[in-house]
Amino acid sequence: MGSAMRVLGVDPGLTRCGLGVVEGSPGRASLVAVGVARTPADAPLGLRLVALEREFETWLDLHRPDAVAVERVFSQANVRTVMGTAQAGAVAITCAARRGLPVVLHTPSEVKAAVTGSGRADKAQVGFMVARLLRLAEPPKPADAADALALAICHLWRAPGQARLAASVAAATALTGSGAAR
Repeated sequence: MGSAMRVLGVDPGLTRCGLGVVEGSPGRASLVAVGVARTPADAPLGLRLVALEREFETWLDLHRPDAVAVERVFSQANVRTVMGTAQAGAVAITCAARRGLPVVLHTPSEVKAAVTGSGRADKAQVGFMVARLLRLAEPPKPADAADALALAICHLWRAPGQARLAASVAAATALTGSGAAR
């Protein structure tokens, strides 16, 4: 799987949703596009989700990714924030699935580890490494944009290994029948 892949990374959020597209292969990535979709905090939820859907569809039409990487929602103390993040992520997943694009979810610690080497890196470290890996003069702003690019880079670099692992599991399952003990 040495050929170039294009990945749309989505750092979901209702007020600010980071979007980033990178292209390349493991160890080599280049910036295609980066931005942030914004919705007004005082707008009705349904209208905000529709606005995000339109933005995702525009990015999918314009950049034609091979895959979409979305940050996996993790537990936080603020349930309202988690719900908004999950809703925005679900819209991105739905838009990608409607087009038959593979969608992968990565946890924040997976993404941080992929781009910085540490699953506990802070936002500044992630932004710095995204800029360095993509050969940018400075980290993309706001942090949501840098996080979206980090998601895309993470998937770009992890996808070949994940595909090999899935193929190995499928082959082993085929050899043993259903995979159940007899």
